[in-house]
Amino acid sequence: MCFEKKQTKNKQNSCPEITNYMLACQPPLNRTRRRRRRTICEITGMTVVNLSFAAAGFLGAYHLGVTEALLRHGDKLLSSLKACTGASAGALVATIMITAPDKLQHCKEFTYRFASNVRSQRFGAVTPGYDFMLELREGIEEILPPNAHQLANERLHVSITHSKTRKNCMVSSFTSREDLIKVLLASCFVPVYAGMKPVEFQGQKWIDGGFTDSLPILPVGRTITVSPFSGPQDISPAHKGISKLHLRLANMSVVFSKDNIIRLNQALFPPSLPRLKALEQQGYQDAVYFLKKERWMQ
Repeated sequence: MCFEKKQTKNKQNSCPEITNYMLACQPPLNRTRRRRRRTICEITGMTVVNLSFAAAGFLGAYHLGVTEALLRHGDKLLSSLKACTGASAGALVATIMITAPDKLQHCKEFTYRFASNVRSQRFGAVTPGYDFMLELREGIEEILPPNAHQLANERLHVSITHSKTRKNCMVSSFTSREDLIKVLLASCFVPVYAGMKPVEFQGQKWIDGGFTDSLPILPVGRTITVSPFSGPQDISPAHKGISKLHLRLANMSVVFSKDNIIRLNQALFPPSLPRLKALEQQGYQDAVYFLKKERWMQ
């Protein structure tokens, strides 16, 4: 069953039933609760660490740079890593981190090729005759190992949105590789942009998890947040402007700035290959800075 937690005492309403899957259907965890849990972890000496990758579209190249830095220099962090979570492109990178870290270079090459193919279309992803979701599926199938669903069980948490109720669900249990692929596709499905038919999973229709929780926070341990948009996340581009105004977008706080507006456009309309590689390098550098600051650098 999939349950949505309500503030009303002793009352629970169920989301659409999804047989044999562990789903946590609830309002996104707010940052006040996250800070409280982090304090408890510090008091009790817990070392549980999670990674959360924000919804990013083609700015997922930034996440790939972060992942490379963590794999190269973050052994101290990774030794305490319990789970990875994410939405949309962030969910894809979280999956690579958990199931196929050895395929990181393959993932980069697919990202560049995918972006190039979208750019070559007259109207981008919405060009008639171009199947965005089919190309994404083919890329996922190329990269995921045969036992990806087993590696992902209880270690990968994917944010998806019910197409009718617009309620968020976190999927963390997968009975087959195909079901894992369906959940990942659902988390990346932006209506109209990616197609007209939401992804069907266990009899229900789902769309991009970024609509309802674009930066999931897990309930146990410290969740390290990664975002290609400037904001208060643990790993994100530094804000270089003077604006102090922050916007809250589906559970993620971002700085209201010209740079972030440009980034938002590039998430859907992929930039050139040099720009994608620059984003990847920026992610790498920002992750190295974070590891040094936290004394996790190796």
